[in-house]
Amino acid sequence: QVRLIESGGGLVQAGGSLRLSCTAPGCLFFPYGVKWYRQAPGRERESVGSVHWSGNDINYADSVEGRFTISRHNANNTLYLQMDSLIPEGTAVYCCKRSDEVRGKGAQVTVST
Repeated sequence: QVRLIESGGGLVQAGGSLRLSCTAPGCLFFPYGVKWYRQAPGRERESVGSVHWSGNDINYADSVEGRFTISRHNANNTLYLQMDSLIPEGTAVYCCKRSDEVRGKGAQVTVST
């Protein structure tokens, strides 16, 4: 079964940065759009942002606009989520999902005060 793989999660202090990667072993991101979303305990799943298959047309949730950056590199079949100025409310499991609903298990991000 096709599945995406997220990596790069971890523990970081508030104000710090992390970069998550999302790869697609054995398959391609192209020509799918890809979305990042997050799930925190006791909270609704929240979309973080999305990117068109071309790498253009990138959209962000208001809560992360200006702090997070999505990029994709179809040549190496990898999607990135650069997270800067992290805040404790950003603690969640972050997942990537292709537009055909193929997704990963997620990467835990914990932001300490």
